[in-house]
Amino acid sequence: MIGILARRNLTLRPWRSALLLGGFGLGVGVMIVLLAIGEAMLTQARDERLVGGGDVTVLPEGIDVEVMKTGGVGGLFFSINNARFLYLQLLASARDSARVRAVAPQIADKVLYLRTANGREVPVRATGELPSRSAAVGAVPAIAEGAWADDDFDRRWRAPTPSELRSDIDHFHLPPREVENRDSWAEWHYFNVLSADRKRWAFLSFIVGGDVPAGEWGGQVLLTLHQEGKPARRFSATVPSTAIELSTWSADLRLGDATVTIQPDGRYAVRARATADDGGGDATVDLTVAPAPGAFFPGAAVGGGDLVSGYAVAGLRAEATGSICVRSTCERYEAAQGYHDHNWGVWRGVTWEWGAARTGSMTFLYGRVQPRGDASGAAPIFFYLVDSLGFRTLFRPKAIDYVDGLAVRVGGRTIQVPSRAVFADVRGDDSVRVELVIEDATASDTRTPRAERGEMLAARALARPYFIQMKGIARLTGRVGGVPIRGEGTGFFETYR
Repeated sequence: MIGILARRNLTLRPWRSALLLGGFGLGVGVMIVLLAIGEAMLTQARDERLVGGGDVTVLPEGIDVEVMKTGGVGGLFFSINNARFLYLQLLASARDSARVRAVAPQIADKVLYLRTANGREVPVRATGELPSRSAAVGAVPAIAEGAWADDDFDRRWRAPTPSELRSDIDHFHLPPREVENRDSWAEWHYFNVLSADRKRWAFLSFIVGGDVPAGEWGGQVLLTLHQEGKPARRFSATVPSTAIELSTWSADLRLGDATVTIQPDGRYAVRARATADDGGGDATVDLTVAPAPGAFFPGAAVGGGDLVSGYAVAGLRAEATGSICVRSTCERYEAAQGYHDHNWGVWRGVTWEWGAARTGSMTFLYGRVQPRGDASGAAPIFFYLVDSLGFRTLFRPKAIDYVDGLAVRVGGRTIQVPSRAVFADVRGDDSVRVELVIEDATASDTRTPRAERGEMLAARALARPYFIQMKGIARLTGRVGGVPIRGEGTGFFETYR
């Protein structure tokens, strides 16, 4: 019966029947094509060799993986900041050597703009990879002729020498062309060192500030010597721009006869002379600062317009050997606890929270930059932990709870400063809690040219104008990767009041 109806319908309505059959056939064909595409995408997703081999593909947090597969708008222009840090400290680190056999960083089809000799810009697509690393994961393309091997730039990216690594993360910068308040630009090397009995310590800064390099600018060496329970002694030397040598590719710096020089083995040779502000004679610094392997923060920069702030830590855990002398009296150090970081940016209206401490075999760093002089709407704190194998974990505590139980004198006034502080965070099964017990604190009025960080940072128009530097005990507890962590040690901390 169905066959008879179908034949009669075709006979009586041939054009309508043909249209219906054609539409049905087109729909079936489209479905077949879509199923074939889906099968191909599934095959690609399962094929490790199509993403360079291995078991892990790193993408920025929040990226839509499906969009990345299909090449949608959300997949355009994505990149991974500090990719070399991820390679050195995470994927190819000694910590995971038992689980990770080889890592091959790649950039595929990156949009670049080629500028020709006549000034015309041509968009091109470029792919970059390290030949030796791609070979290690079995993803080397077929070579029709010749050889393809790592050059020295490839080698420096994947295996820098200690001195190369220091210069890559610790070099100097120039203010961006569009930056506002160029006169408040400042950049500095900062070192601290602690005596063996933990009762004396020194802060040393090599500062360049002003409208570098074409405007009015100069440099300053600033040394403060602290002893628990006693007033700090301050020494400084001002250097004109004509006596300054800095580099945007090396960490080496010269301010007059004061120098910071990277040695071939990655140690810092630090030499300086400064005059006491109270006329108590000159101080001379002769130190060698040796950062521990893997104990570094590669650097980050934020902001634009009226806020540019950059920060790197080349020696989060370091040992200092040498001497600091005032007249004929010298404090000598032998493998003493040391630290070195590097800051740059415009600082008008900017404050920060900062601290670093050794807690047994672990060392931590925390910080936050605040573009206003108060804490309203402040971003979470950045907490960074390293151990003997390098980077360990990262947390983002929301706030630091201070107890202002100490009093210090500054500029004829008494102000309350922290005696204790606590912050904590939980990320999945991991947690951290840090308690700071302040043993000594000093305050500087940033409205005067005697501000602790140097004259280049004076007159910053802060709502909280007192810069507080503290020394104390840090107690670390928590759990990382299912393993309890605990440690205690000495550190230095900064805030504003």
